[in-house]
Amino acid sequence: MSFASQAREEIARRSTVKACCVRAVCYGIACFAKYFDTKGLVLQTEQQHTAQYAQQMFACCGVEGTVVEKQRPSGILYEFSIREPEQVERMHALFGTTGNETSIQIDPALLRCRGCLSGYIGAAFLCSGTVTDPQKEYNLEFLTPRTNLARDFEALLAEHEFAPRRTRRRAVNVIYIKTSDQVEALLAFMGAEEAAAQIQRQKAVKSVRNRVNRHTNCETANLSKMAKANAQTLLAIRYLQQENALDSLPEPLRQAAAKRLEYPDLSLSALCGCFEPALSKSGLSNRMKKLEAAAAQLKQKREEACNEGDCTEQPAHRG
Repeated sequence: MSFASQAREEIARRSTVKACCVRAVCYGIACFAKYFDTKGLVLQTEQQHTAQYAQQMFACCGVEGTVVEKQRPSGILYEFSIREPEQVERMHALFGTTGNETSIQIDPALLRCRGCLSGYIGAAFLCSGTVTDPQKEYNLEFLTPRTNLARDFEALLAEHEFAPRRTRRRAVNVIYIKTSDQVEALLAFMGAEEAAAQIQRQKAVKSVRNRVNRHTNCETANLSKMAKANAQTLLAIRYLQQENALDSLPEPLRQAAAKRLEYPDLSLSALCGCFEPALSKSGLSNRMKKLEAAAAQLKQKREEACNEGDCTEQPAHRG
């Protein structure tokens, strides 16, 4: 079962007791159903529990509807409908509507308390909502072809600080939320508390993973930096060695060169401990820089000599 299906099932299982809240749930179903007009109401869903929940909620308000299964190539479609004229009349009386309205807009009088609001939004999610698995990304959406309803619904969510956004996708209005905290909060508000808790757990896992990745990347960068520095110093030392110039250097530099040649892969900090007594990192770093500078100066002298026409290799002597 998908994460979105689990959230819908959790919402459909919750208990709604107050009469005003039950009516608000029915109102949410009506607003976001496929059809809601003078002929009645039709809700189509792939979730059996959603269709049964709609039937149960309307029955609590004295409006009888039917649930039928329809086979189609992609699977079973469950349809909840209210079509009997007497039941249609009761339904419109329940909401204070006629079915002849030119557009569906949210009537604030039908959302009397926090429970009403929660029930209405939860019903909207059951009929037209979806939420992405938090292992992939954070995204919760409501879809409706009714533009005025979409505007009202966006305002309703914004009024209660759920930070919605609205767009159009293939002639359908999409009201969406993408921040993890808001998706988690809205799921909990609608009654899908376990789904909200799952997002919270996933956020914790991602946080740990990100910290590990940052640490690993930092370690990798440090190792790369160390390897580059070691290679640069080794090239300098080997050049001095090739030019027989090491013996002309002061004893501390000759010792540093010998230790680096002996332990080419050690970090500078680790190499400090190979001296007796141990050197400070700054002290050893200074010696390595002097070795690199000596190699650079010698190379410059060789190049200048070649430019002047004297490219005879002369071994350096200790001065």
